Amino acid sequence: MRADGSNDGAPRPLIGLPTYLELARFGSWHIDSAVLPHSYIQMVAEAGGIPVLLPPVGVARPELVARLDGLVLTGGADVAPARYGAPEHSLVYTRPDRDESEFGLFELARAAELPILAVCRGLQVVNVAFGGTLIQHLPDVVGHADHSGTVGGFTVTDVVTVPGSRVAAIAGPAVKANCHHHQAIDVLASALVATAHAADGTIEAAETTDGPFLVGVQWHPEVDAVDRRLISALVVAAEDYRRERTS
Repeated sequence: MRADGSNDGAPRPLIGLPTYLELARFGSWHIDSAVLPHSYIQMVAEAGGIPVLLPPVGVARPELVARLDGLVLTGGADVAPARYGAPEHSLVYTRPDRDESEFGLFELARAAELPILAVCRGLQVVNVAFGGTLIQHLPDVVGHADHSGTVGGFTVTDVVTVPGSRVAAIAGPAVKANCHHHQAIDVLASALVATAHAADGTIEAAETTDGPFLVGVQWHPEVDAVDRRLISALVVAAEDYRRERTS
């Protein structure tokens, strides 16, 4: 088991991390760039994986997934409502390039039985890919913006996990979850079970009950060292996947 980067000299698993295409400033440059918060990279490296950054460059290809041992579907912009047959709310902001890339990436990863951790937007991608729908602006439904975080930051939400679930086994019965989301699962896909909730009923985690590792959380484990138990669990699953694939 690898939690600190050591595992008897075994090769470290390669963990894919989708990135954003954004206008970024660094040095004397102010140009379109493929970016991802460093906390994602750090959490994978500290758990013993090798982070592999994946820019949204069109439809994902099988040969890419064949080189990975695990996948983190990262946070970010809203999923286009057309993907679940809904008109677009005025406060929705989308990135079609990410949708095109990541829905295909998820489909290929599932077909390859790749272990997957889905974070915030990532959980929403998973739910929509499996046929579920989303609440487009959560404050309209729950009557408050406590899940929405701050400008460039997070708010802490008390989340209770479902006993016997994979997320409960990893993170415990309750989580102080770092949240920054204005959307959430509405109709849960039949392939998933809800395994954590906020006090207002918002689904804060979902997972599959069988098959390869697939856990999705609506919060951001990459910003909390305690929450990094989730990525450690993914890296362990990815090590098992790599070992079985190469044996």
